[in-house]
Amino acid sequence: MNKLYIGNVSEEASAVDLESIFEQWKIPYSGPFLVKTGYAFVDCPDEKVAMKAIDTLSGKVELHGKLLEVEHSVPKRQRSCKLQIRNIPPHMQWEVLDGLLAQYGTVESCEQVNTETETAVVNVRYGAKDQARQALEKLNGFLMESYALKVSYIPDELATGPEGPGLGGRRGMAPRGTPRSGSPSLGARPKMQSDVPLRMLVPTQFVGAIIGKEGSTIRNITKQTHSKIDIHRKENAGAAEKPITVHSTPEGCSSACRSIMEIMQKEALDTKFTEEIPLKILAHNNFVGRLIGKEGRNLKKIEQDTETKITISPLQDLTLYNPERTITVKGSIEACAQAEQEVMKKIREAYDNDIAAMNSNLIPGLNLNALGLFPGGASGGMSPSMVSAPPAGPQGAYPSFGYGVCGSEAAPWPFPAGSPSLSGQPETETVFLFIPALAVGAIIGKQGQHIKQLSRFAGASIKIAPADGAEAKQRMVIITGPPEAQFKAQGRIFGKLKEENFFGPKEEVKLEAHIKVPSSAAGRVIGKGGKTVNELQNLSSAEVVVPRDQTPDENDQVVVKISGHFYASQVAQRRIQEILSQVRRQQEPKPAPSGPSLARRK
Repeated sequence: MNKLYIGNVSEEASAVDLESIFEQWKIPYSGPFLVKTGYAFVDCPDEKVAMKAIDTLSGKVELHGKLLEVEHSVPKRQRSCKLQIRNIPPHMQWEVLDGLLAQYGTVESCEQVNTETETAVVNVRYGAKDQARQALEKLNGFLMESYALKVSYIPDELATGPEGPGLGGRRGMAPRGTPRSGSPSLGARPKMQSDVPLRMLVPTQFVGAIIGKEGSTIRNITKQTHSKIDIHRKENAGAAEKPITVHSTPEGCSSACRSIMEIMQKEALDTKFTEEIPLKILAHNNFVGRLIGKEGRNLKKIEQDTETKITISPLQDLTLYNPERTITVKGSIEACAQAEQEVMKKIREAYDNDIAAMNSNLIPGLNLNALGLFPGGASGGMSPSMVSAPPAGPQGAYPSFGYGVCGSEAAPWPFPAGSPSLSGQPETETVFLFIPALAVGAIIGKQGQHIKQLSRFAGASIKIAPADGAEAKQRMVIITGPPEAQFKAQGRIFGKLKEENFFGPKEEVKLEAHIKVPSSAAGRVIGKGGKTVNELQNLSSAEVVVPRDQTPDENDQVVVKISGHFYASQVAQRRIQEILSQVRRQQEPKPAPSGPSLARRK
């Protein structure tokens, strides 16, 4: 992919003009510029140089008053299923991008391309030409966190040309060369960043040194470690310590951690700060038990292997809005850096295990990661803020998974063994979700774009009912679709309300949802003496109410009201739907016996 296409070229432009631009930006080229009316072609020495030219010039450099468009030159016969997507936000999680790409078809492979730019680049192969074409049309210029994606075709060696399938050149000849190791044809899947960021506590007096003059030091760390680093300076005014969140790969997080420790050590020497500066890692309490291990074996092994001393803050320090424990590591910088790697490895393993448990227990076959509901604290665009977790900042940047208050070490999803199986075609459900009236505009979006995009993403019908009077404080959102669509749609709505600050920074998003059930099944939801509904509330942490003395509607249905944060509401909804499924199965007529009846013994 060394040949470039240069578009939007002025009629006044010449090969000399293009040569001077490439030389000005120090981009080598290996052949003459072939200039046509409105466009040109040129060869680069290798793929890396071609990528540099695209990143440096396309849409950024003018020639005779026109912005040049630079991309790979792709013969028509090779414009098939393969795309390159550039200008991806540097801290974008793979799952979010994965969910976006999957909207346009089957993604057979995706490979991250190493470039010198801060933004990410991936090569994607779709399962069919029309899927790739639709993705190119829809995603080119698509805004993700204020970054406009740039999408173009790249040569598809597997495309069927006039010579027949699989022939990349002259008739009857094998394609030249072999795919590079790690190419998309080998199905490599990039790991753009860890789902669990590294969270640190640093003494407030060192924050200035970490940031540097006009932010120069933190920028250098970010660039060298390919990380996104948030320093929460405004949190906890007057506190002796400030939290730092690092979003990157595990290796990038560790590299940034080491750099920050080295800066603090140097600043301590320069300011004659004599106290020991330990490494302090923040971790959600739900993961700490597994970090410690049975009888403390995991923690002891890390201490022995790294020659450090590790202590963990007591449970009594936890609050509803601060479910994190402080892991204090004492030792040399080298020893602390090694300990950080081992500690975070255990934390990430615990997180991955919980995600797997949630995938299997909430809705079988549902990939929660692909929903964009698990961002690393500073996501936007496709992924809303985590709604059941504490707000990003000192309280934590990854989800609390709907555990009990103060991080009780319970199983991540306390579903009964008989959780509903969604084998076959899942039934369509209707949920009535109530949102603040002032939030209607945010949910609808400009010219209805947000609600349309949400509906497509979730695969659900989403409508907002008319206001119940001029002074109504709430509006009803009617969501119709199968269970997975309900999960996606409701999750995005909860997240949007948090993202748009309709709830305070330390306030959980709690909404009321209504489900209509046959009046004959209401007793099953309540249970004898209220036993079922009480168990349901204990199970989900949601408030579940079946109002007494309801008059059934024209369909002989009554309302069940569910109030709580997102995960609590989802658990309650799934359990109620399971009860309704059981009722329906019991009401189905049993098939009549077939075949001749057996003679009765005398």
